[in-house]
Amino acid sequence: MNVSLPMPTLGRPVPTPAAGCNCAVCDFFIDNPAALEPVCSGSSSSCEYCGCARAEAVTPTEGPAGACSRCPIRCGSRPDIASWMRDIGGTLHFTGLTVPGTLPELPAFIPQVDGHDVPGLDAQLQWPAYAIGLRRVLSPKSHKVYPRYAGKTVHQALGLRPEQKAVLVGYAEDPLVEAYWTRRKEDGIAETLAAQEWDLVLTPNTSMYFNQPRAENLINMRRNVMLAAELADAGVPAVPCVYWLRLEDLDRYIDWIDDSPITPPALAVNLQTFRTQADWEEMAVPGLAYLAATLPEDIPMVLTGASRADRIATLQALFPGRLYLVSQNPLQYARHGAVMTHQGRVDTQARTEDLFTANVRHYAELAGITDPSGGKRGIR
Repeated sequence: MNVSLPMPTLGRPVPTPAAGCNCAVCDFFIDNPAALEPVCSGSSSSCEYCGCARAEAVTPTEGPAGACSRCPIRCGSRPDIASWMRDIGGTLHFTGLTVPGTLPELPAFIPQVDGHDVPGLDAQLQWPAYAIGLRRVLSPKSHKVYPRYAGKTVHQALGLRPEQKAVLVGYAEDPLVEAYWTRRKEDGIAETLAAQEWDLVLTPNTSMYFNQPRAENLINMRRNVMLAAELADAGVPAVPCVYWLRLEDLDRYIDWIDDSPITPPALAVNLQTFRTQADWEEMAVPGLAYLAATLPEDIPMVLTGASRADRIATLQALFPGRLYLVSQNPLQYARHGAVMTHQGRVDTQARTEDLFTANVRHYAELAGITDPSGGKRGIR
């Protein structure tokens, strides 16, 4: 790998989050004068992991280390936290991570499908691009690439025409994403994806939640950018997925892009995790508005999970001319015998491929595509 991972200088200890989320002695707390990397404004106020199993051993024989070995959360109280920090390069900074590449020509709306009979679904549409989710390529059980993709390009596996684009949406449930992280080097996943010749890969995203220790959030932000850099280094056209919980998180992404010698081809955000109206109004929209106002104007945004007309209109207003939407809804509705209209969902007895065609055209119209074939007026 040629990815540059900044490591602590000789003789300098690996910075680690403090045990018990003790900000006063934490290597990352901005008000700690001895902090090695002052990037954090403080612990998570709603953390639900404070009374962890390490503090009160689950069984008399298990002890603290055993409890940590079963915990999916990274915090300063873990006995292996230094190993985790070394695993991400010994730093929480994004410095040295670059994601070179060029975004391919894509329609403003890209339907996400399940991989079954793509030529049949596409027969009436002749759509320029299709997306596939990570769990359709990497098995959630074996964590291996499914046989249908082994030794083939994605165009061959899905039956796509040469001019059609294939987009891998690397978002999945946490166990699969964590397995991707753990096995990626051993299994050569980046090299496998490069051999499959994806036109674009939205990097697998490690989760961030308010009820986690702040260390988990910061480590996962670093991992997300690392994964994009590793994919790009293997020759995969990758886009980093960004998440945030605080303004300082967004500022760190902006600083990284401003200071990097190479600008990423785009940024991606998985809006599926902003499930409630409060999540949308209080987290998603303010964060996206800040990115829209501070990012260089030539950086596109690839967003998944927006399906409501009013939300799509909001996103278009924020990122005019540089917005790409990816959605599973056209196929999900079609598989359940439903078509989406401007008046809402209508249940019918039509064929799946007919419903899928109508649904893609509906969402494409919401995304600003005026050519029903997805032609030049919808291509960016």
